[in-house]
Amino acid sequence: MQTALPIYIALAFLLSSCSVVKTTAKAAYSVGEFAVDVVTSPFTHDEIESIDGLSPEEAIRQGRVKNSPYVVYGKTYVPMSIEETRNYKETGIASWYGEETRKKNGGHMTANGEKFDPDKLSAAHKYLPLPVHVRVTNLETKRSIVVRVNDRGPFAHNRVIDLSAGAAKKLGFYEKGTARVSIEVVSLTADADS
Repeated sequence: MQTALPIYIALAFLLSSCSVVKTTAKAAYSVGEFAVDVVTSPFTHDEIESIDGLSPEEAIRQGRVKNSPYVVYGKTYVPMSIEETRNYKETGIASWYGEETRKKNGGHMTANGEKFDPDKLSAAHKYLPLPVHVRVTNLETKRSIVVRVNDRGPFAHNRVIDLSAGAAKKLGFYEKGTARVSIEVVSLTADADS
């Protein structure tokens, strides 16, 4: 019992200096000067007003995020069915998002609940079910990459896809800001079928 007492005292001290900050998306645990972010459920950006007629928090709780209709700035968006997605091809303007998005409230999480990393090859799309992989080709440079669509957007300027900063660099339009691209679905992931 005497050897266990110092362990209990140390544990009590550690827990007394521990704080938890929890949102619908993540919990941030802080022990002294160390902090750890833990994902607790999928997150939707502040712009998303409702999903499938429910508040984002309730839709997340019920697991209705991946291909449910959602409302942004008063406009309803209806994602494609899995069948429609299999033959999806589109041409239009791509933009990119990066560190500025991470600095926004909730910007560390994608609408699919994955951690947003601007250096990874990912993208946001208004209508594709989440997640899905698409081939994006810069029509000016002819460079082509495959990205994981795991987020919603872009909601401005009639753009068809918003790529991560890392994807924009690979496609050669990071400095320019936008590019004319073609998009084609290359694979549906298993969780897109649910």
